[in-house]
Formats: sequence, C-alpha cells, structure tokens
Amino acid sequence: MSRTLKIILAINLALLTALVFIYPHLMVGPGKLIPGHRALEADCFACHVAFTGASSATCVSCHKPADIGRLTTKGLALAKPATSAAFHQQLTSQDCVACHSDHAGVKRFAQAGRFNHSLLKKEAREACQACHKSPTDALHQQVTGNCLQCHSQDKWTPATFDHNQYFALDKDHNVRCVTCHVRNDYKAYTCYGCHEHTVVNIRRKHVEEGISKFDNCVECHRSANEHEIKGGKEQRRSKKNGQDD
Repeated sequence: MSRTLKIILAINLALLTALVFIYPHLMVGPGKLIPGHRALEADCFACHVAFTGASSATCVSCHKPADIGRLTTKGLALAKPATSAAFHQQLTSQDCVACHSDHAGVKRFAQAGRFNHSLLKKEAREACQACHKSPTDALHQQVTGNCLQCHSQDKWTPATFDHNQYFALDKDHNVRCVTCHVRNDYKAYTCYGCHEHTVVNIRRKHVEEGISKFDNCVECHRSANEHEIKGGKEQRRSKKNGQDD
C-alpha cells in the first residue's frame, strides 16, 4: 500500500470518527427516540457517555424513582398513570436499561410484554394483583391465595400445578376448593369437612390395618376409588381380589 493511500485512509477514518462525535444521532443512532425524549434527538450525550453507553444514574437524574408512575419529571401529577401500581418503587435496584430502551431500532429486537419479575423485591413479587387483574373464571373466583402457588413468573400459562398429582377430583370430590382447603390455605387440606370421617374413627380403622401414620390422607388415597390405595393391607387385599389397577 502506497504512502499516499495510507494518508487518504487515515484522513477518512479521522473524519468518520469526528462525525460520530459531532452527529452521533445520524451516524450511529439506532432509531428515533420515544415522544417523551424527542427533544434530545440531536443530543445523544444527554443520556449516553462515550464508549460506555447509557447509565441508570443518568436516567434517575431526571426520573426520580419515588415519582415514576405518579408524577412527571416536572413534578406534576400524571393525568392518566401508565399502570395501576407504581412498581418502580419496589425494584431491588434502579437498573433502568434492564427494561427500557428509548430508541425505536432497539425496541424491534426486544421481547414485547416480558418483564423480569426477579428485579422486584420479594414482597412485591408476591403481590401479583397490585399490577395484574385477577382472573374472572369460576375456578379463580374461588381462590384468594397467592398466584405463585400454581403459576410461575416466567409464564402465566401453563400453570405449574396439577391437582391429579396429589388427588383426582373425580366423582363426589369435584367440589369447591374451600371444602378441603379451609380459609383458602392451599398448603394444607382436610378430609373431615364433608365425610363421615372423624379423627377417632379414622384412627381406629387404620390401627386395625396396622397403619400408625394416617395424618396425610393423600399419601395413600389418590382418588375417590376406594380400591386405589397405596400401601397397607387394603392394597394387598385389592391385588388379591384382582381390583388393583
């Protein structure tokens, strides 16, 4: 490569570098800004630092975390809040760029409608209804417990809970949740709510079968089928009579 060509290339490179710093929004900008930041369209360094990009510290210099979702950057009350809950106050850290990008070009590659719930404090993660509307179907209208008992925060559907893994809601057992789960406590259940069973009777019957541990009914009884029993003499009796599945 001749010396003249090297000089020309060096000059062009220097010019390109200068243009990037003078007109960054034209040279390297990933797209137009959102309407709220449109006044900064030609002033990239209002938010960005050369070679390091945007930082949350710059964001919160204008957008006070305590006011986000409540007040404008000028301190005026929002006429129509974007969300029903000001959840920004419940974040574990003010990492704005973990969720936000104000450039249209960047937004095209972002996953729409996805929010990383791990950014929230524990108490906020457990208060789903603070941001989300409660389902109105017949099943969920019975439930007042925590959504996380059945659902994950990565995906609402499918639910991670399958009742049949514990007890099949067949025959007479397809009843309202509160029949077995008193006070909507889904970590506990009772079989004494509607059966003729009493603690005394159950103890006597199980002791006769040689079973001393009978507090957790579904450990052996998984459905309304009286012959579908795990363990104990009853299972051996069912197998002997050819009634076991």
